Amino acid sequence: MALPRKILEEKFRRFVEEDVGHGDITTFHTVPHGTSAEAEVIVKEKGVIAGIEEALIFAEAFGLQAKPLVKDGSGVISKTRVLHIEGDAATLLTIERTMLNLLSRMSGIATHTSRLVEKVRRAGYKTAVAATRKTGLGMAYFDKKAVTLGGGEPHRYGLDDMILIKDNHIAIAGSITEIVEMTRKRASFSKKIEVEVSHPSDVLKVAKCRVDIIMLDNFTPKQAKDAVDLLKDGKIRNKILVEASGGITEQNILKYAAAGVDIMSLGEITQSAKALDLSLEITEVKKQ
Repeated sequence: MALPRKILEEKFRRFVEEDVGHGDITTFHTVPHGTSAEAEVIVKEKGVIAGIEEALIFAEAFGLQAKPLVKDGSGVISKTRVLHIEGDAATLLTIERTMLNLLSRMSGIATHTSRLVEKVRRAGYKTAVAATRKTGLGMAYFDKKAVTLGGGEPHRYGLDDMILIKDNHIAIAGSITEIVEMTRKRASFSKKIEVEVSHPSDVLKVAKCRVDIIMLDNFTPKQAKDAVDLLKDGKIRNKILVEASGGITEQNILKYAAAGVDIMSLGEITQSAKALDLSLEITEVKKQ
């Protein structure tokens, strides 16, 4: 999924408007009109870079020229120069922090995701590492893209991506069987159906409804293994995907992978990832 450039530019303008308020008074009083400058964005720690494409559009939306020095998804070390920008100095200083916030957040998420995926792969598991909808307000697109660049799965970008029936839907609409049957009649064949279960006893019941994915909500690793084994015993394991979600962390992720689930979704990927430390340094100034 990729947002059109025009929509991205509008988002970036709103981000900057929120930061600028009635004007960047520091830059207004310190930078002579007509001054131009060149600058580079530099990484200050090891990680995975994400958001270069967005940073290019960001800079160009404000009349600056930008050139990538690395590709999105690249592993970087401290002191790596990732982006070159030039143009009006006042504009550059005004958008600096907002643009860096986006780039460092996306890179932090990509770095954390990459670390989790690598941990799972090194242990010999093919289990997918996925995000959740627990993203920053207004940041879902950027957070999910960063997850993808880190080697993870974005899961749903929004509520229109897939049908995911959770406990509150069931509480309002009725039994699991009834709600799945109703959904199947109403929904397009093109939409996958996933159902969240909170009790091991519901796993086979949901599977027999011919859903595409079962989400094990807050199952322990042992409960997750028991659920997978139930599906094997019921001879329907190869017809359904199993996702574990809730309570999964970097510390216990291998236990869930060992349980035999297909997907592990973690809110911490987008909620707790540390932003990658980046800075923008002026490399040349030209005054009129």
